[in-house]
Amino acid sequence: MSKRGDMVWSSADGDLRKARDPKTVTRMTSGPVKVRRETAGRKGKTVTTVFNLPLNDHDIRDLAGRLKKRCGVGGSAKEGVIEIQGDHRDTVLAVLRAEGFEAVLAGG
Repeated sequence: MSKRGDMVWSSADGDLRKARDPKTVTRMTSGPVKVRRETAGRKGKTVTTVFNLPLNDHDIRDLAGRLKKRCGVGGSAKEGVIEIQGDHRDTVLAVLRAEGFEAVLAGG
């Protein structure tokens, strides 16, 4: 407990002094946004994934919509990861960098 009597740490939430408004940021990330091509577990279909985003769920869905529109394909946003159908790493990387994100290619 702090001097004011406010809780500053809990076993469920960790250090509450660093807590942020859940409408602003829902995940704590470190490092750049990562863009990766995946085929594993997708019956051989290629998907471009974007993860490590410093955004809340609403903003991630909005960004996913813009990326899908730019690439002209479908996709989804769930659990903080954006999935874009097909291999669109270069386009996604360019859009993310244009929007001010530090984005890098991940994987091989």
